[in-house]
Amino acid sequence: MSDSVMAKKEKKSGDPRSLARLYAVQALYQNDLTGRPVAEIVQDFQAREFILGDGDEDVSGIPDVDLFEGVLAAACDGAAPVDMLIADALSEKREVARLEAVLRAILRCGAGELQSNKDRSASVVINEYVDIAHAFYSGNEPGLVNGVLDSIAKSVRAGRKS
Repeated sequence: MSDSVMAKKEKKSGDPRSLARLYAVQALYQNDLTGRPVAEIVQDFQAREFILGDGDEDVSGIPDVDLFEGVLAAACDGAAPVDMLIADALSEKREVARLEAVLRAILRCGAGELQSNKDRSASVVINEYVDIAHAFYSGNEPGLVNGVLDSIAKSVRAGRKS
């Protein structure tokens, strides 16, 4: 694992809100891959005491549980509207269903949070999901996350200062 990914994971270890977002992405990814209900996945996360990672490089800590559950609810309960927001922000050449699963989970969580929690700073929310994208990707994906979520923030928060 690269030093930059490790540094980002270490940074996330102490921040409950960052961890909540990271774990929500992980849970949504698991749901997407396995088809298991999100409620079961949340129970698994809580039973494992929210420890994730690969071997010695675990990202651990206690997330903001309300944020974790809220992001998942926003991403799942409003899945069709969230996917429409993402589709509208993507270039015409891309489809939400054809995005790689982790990228799709990041965008769904970010879009859901931006739409359902308009009191949170859009720039903070976007930066958090861009950081998550950097933890998983070294290519253009973090830029895509930034652009898509920025476009969504502008559309769902029209007239609001973020």
